[in-house]
Amino acid sequence: MAGSVLEIRNLHVSIEDKEILKGVDLTIKGGEFHAIMGPNGTGKSTLASAIMGHPKYEVTEGTITLDGEDVLEMEVDERARAGLFLAMQYPSEISGVTTSDFLRSAINARREEGNEVSLMKFIKELDKDLDYLEIDGSMATRYLNEGFSGGEKKRNEILQLMQLKPEIAILDEIDSGLDIDALKVVSKGINKMRGENFGCLIITHYQRLLNYITPDYVHVMMQGRVVKSGGPELAKRLEAEGYDWIKEELGIEDETVEQNA
Repeated sequence: MAGSVLEIRNLHVSIEDKEILKGVDLTIKGGEFHAIMGPNGTGKSTLASAIMGHPKYEVTEGTITLDGEDVLEMEVDERARAGLFLAMQYPSEISGVTTSDFLRSAINARREEGNEVSLMKFIKELDKDLDYLEIDGSMATRYLNEGFSGGEKKRNEILQLMQLKPEIAILDEIDSGLDIDALKVVSKGINKMRGENFGCLIITHYQRLLNYITPDYVHVMMQGRVVKSGGPELAKRLEAEGYDWIKEELGIEDETVEQNA
């Protein structure tokens, strides 16, 4: 069975009447790893938030479809159940809900009623993934992300990814704040997901993550658009030379944009 296809066409997104995305086109298929790079404030995180339906971001034009279904017509929870997943740059803390309870509920939300995962199977799979990501088993009984270090939060995001097994994952700066050991573990978890039924969009500033997760495609965003695409060698050139050569090549002038875009 072929993997899912996420298609983004001519996507325009605004925040409080300020246009951040100005016509993004991107297609991510099962089996493909895509990386998006670009200077601060060019719309990378805005793209992730718009795909997942964050209410702060208003889609003013364009389409997002998953296997032909209109994603923009779906509520946030419907997008997750349809197979989309977002690992956030700053994961939220949820008091009163343990990591294991959250994960089991999220898994069952994607299954048909009466076909919920059994407790024994869930515990077996959870223990296996905790061990794979070198996470202390006590994390499963702690409230979700509450009191977690930055590295623990990022590992927990990848634990969720491995448990939920989405069709398309968006990883928004999953490498930020990680030391080299944590980066290797997180990368190992992401690479374990590779397969024809899993597509991934990795948003990052740095080549260092891509030393461990080799993308099939690298895209550069500037001024709210994808302005250049290539293979892994494009990320290496950006690391060595920065973005000025692309601006010069395409005649792009610097522009002040929102830093959290």
